[in-house]
Parts: sequence; structure tokens; C-alpha cells
Amino acid sequence: MGPFLETLFGGLMVGMLYSLVALGFVLIFKASGVFNFAQGAMVLFAALAMARFAEWFPLWLGFESPLLANLLAFIAAAACMVGVAWLVERLALRYLVNQEGITLLMATLGIANVLDGAGQLIFGSATYKIDVGMPKEPLLVFQDTFEGGLLLNQEDLYAAAAAAMLVALLTLFFQKTRTGRALRAVADDHQAAQSIGIPLGRIWVIVWAVGGFVALVAGLIWGSKLGVQFSISLVALKAFPVVILGGLTSVPGAILGGLIIGMGEKLSEIYLGPFFGGGIENWFAYVLALGVLLVRPQGLFGDKIIDRV
Repeated sequence: MGPFLETLFGGLMVGMLYSLVALGFVLIFKASGVFNFAQGAMVLFAALAMARFAEWFPLWLGFESPLLANLLAFIAAAACMVGVAWLVERLALRYLVNQEGITLLMATLGIANVLDGAGQLIFGSATYKIDVGMPKEPLLVFQDTFEGGLLLNQEDLYAAAAAAMLVALLTLFFQKTRTGRALRAVADDHQAAQSIGIPLGRIWVIVWAVGGFVALVAGLIWGSKLGVQFSISLVALKAFPVVILGGLTSVPGAILGGLIIGMGEKLSEIYLGPFFGGGIENWFAYVLALGVLLVRPQGLFGDKIIDRV
């Protein structure tokens, strides 16, 4: 039972990190109707900014405190993501108001390539580390319940707590604030939102800034675990099945979809891998997403679209 629970816990923690990336997709789509293919590039750009500013600030300002360096780096990286949001709206989205969805989608592909190139140009292309002080030593628990106990990763526990707090704050923001309601109105109909005085440009800056902040948190956690390298942007590929499973318009769906896929990957690799030659972890999420599309195209929690003719 112990190994099963350890595998299950590991899958839950990986799934929570998938959920963070998927959350960026859901937030931008929910509030602007744009499927943002640049989310993976935003995670990479934010992680690069965080890692490099943490190196540069002690040199620029002449102090040695890692805590202060990380705090200033986080603030500077968040400011960078707000700047990215402003530039995206200023240079691209404002010219694409009320355009077809495919036009906006192609625009996000272009934004992704620009961010990839800008990240390499500004921050470099080597592998960098992010150390925010999260404990990396394993934690042994339930020694009296299971033989040998359960070995848990403390860093995963802290990452899961941070992700849960972020989700709770975003849920409150969307449901309880005037800006959150305006974001949902823009997503429903751009022209109708403009007709009642909602400033579309400002709303898009806000939602892309929020998406950038989510990307920063995801990049910080992934960078702390794996190091900051350009393969981080590929994490977004695993977030696609999460979004399909949970639904494009559901924040809880993004979280639950990530947990299901994380658990499914780990358990299938351990318990089914020997029968299929291994490698299930690489394709499990996509097969599951395909099955969901065949049965429930809007995802488990997505809004059902009804067209009346």
C-alpha cells in the first residue's frame, strides 16, 4: 500500500503543476475568448526573468541576502509580465478586436515566438537555477501505519500549497470583484461589453497580466524543481490535455483535470508500463483527452455550447 500511495502523491503533485500552466490558458480564454498558445512561452520568459534578476540584483545593489534578492526578483519579474501584457494589447490585440477566433489564435502563436526569442536575447540561453528556499529533503511520515512509512517530497508540498492559495485568490477575483465580472462580460461578447462602457483594451491588459502572474508562479515552481531551461515552455504541451479534460472555461476544471492526468500518468507508468513496454507517461494524457473529446467535447466542467438555428 505504501508504494501505491507514494506514487499517487507524486502524481498529484505533478498534476498540480500541470494545473498551474493550464490555469493560464483558462483565465485568458475565460476573460477574452482567446486560446493563448503563448502561455508556455510566458512561463519560460517569467522563469528566466526571475532567475536572472535574482543573480543580478545582488551585483547591482551590493547585498548578499538571498531572501531579499528573490523578493526583488519576483517583483521585477511580475513587473516584466505586466509590461508584456501591455505590449501584447498595444501591438497586437487592439488591432484584432472582433476578429475571428482563428485570427486571434494565430496571433498568440506569433507572440509565443517573439517571447521565446526575447527571453533568449535579454536573459540568455543557458540553464539557470531558482532557489527560493523551499526544502528539498524528503519527509518520512506514517511510519506506524505503513511498513517503512511514506516518503514525501517537501518541495512538492510547498508548491501544492502555493498553487491552492493562488487558485483560491483567482476564484475570489473572478467571482467577487467588479473587474472580474467585467472580464467575464468581455469573454461573452466583445461588442456588447464595449457598448455598455467596458474598456476592452484595459480589460485585455488586466487579463494578460493575470495570466502572466500565473505563468510566473508556475515558472518559479518548475524552475525550482528542474532548473530554468528552454524545455520548460514544452510543459504547455501537457497542459493542453488538462484544459481539454477540465474544460476551457472552468478554473476548477483546470485544477481537477491536472490532478487526474498527473495521477493517471504516474499510476499507469508504474502498474501498466510493464505490460506495454513503458513510455505510457508520455502519451497517457493525450489518449485520455482524445477519449474525453469523443464523449464530452466541452470537457468535464466546460460550458455546453448550444447553437439555435
